[in-house]
Amino acid sequence: MEIDRSELIRVNRQINIQIERAANQIIAQKGLTGIQAHLLLYILAHSERGTSLTDIHREFGYSMAALSGLVKRLREKDYVRAEPCARDDRKKLLFGTEKGAQVREFLDGAILQAQNRLYDGFSQEELAALDRLQKKMLRNLSAWKQCNCHCEEVANT
Repeated sequence: MEIDRSELIRVNRQINIQIERAANQIIAQKGLTGIQAHLLLYILAHSERGTSLTDIHREFGYSMAALSGLVKRLREKDYVRAEPCARDDRKKLLFGTEKGAQVREFLDGAILQAQNRLYDGFSQEELAALDRLQKKMLRNLSAWKQCNCHCEEVANT
């Protein structure tokens, strides 16, 4: 039986949209979006030494412009603060605030609730297979991205 790969991609996209929508509904109680919550949790996890927009960009892959706007909103809501980096005046380090730390337990619970709903009825073996297959897809895309960058360099010479 031939699997429709376009359908796989479409279903993956629908899953992503629906989980984002569900998370946004829960997290909206704290005035945050799902992506803001993920960024806040990342910043809180790195608050001991601080983290930068570049670190977040490398972790999540979002554009620097998009991240800058998201972090600006987190700062406006007093979930995050920025301080100049001691080693590089051009760079700012991000830290969670007390208000950010207070919302962490709620966010962890909301994410756990969304995960439980998403993976309801999955066995440990199925979750392990899904994890392995998703990571394989990411490796494939990463290799493709590297190949495309190299191919563009060759084409431009």
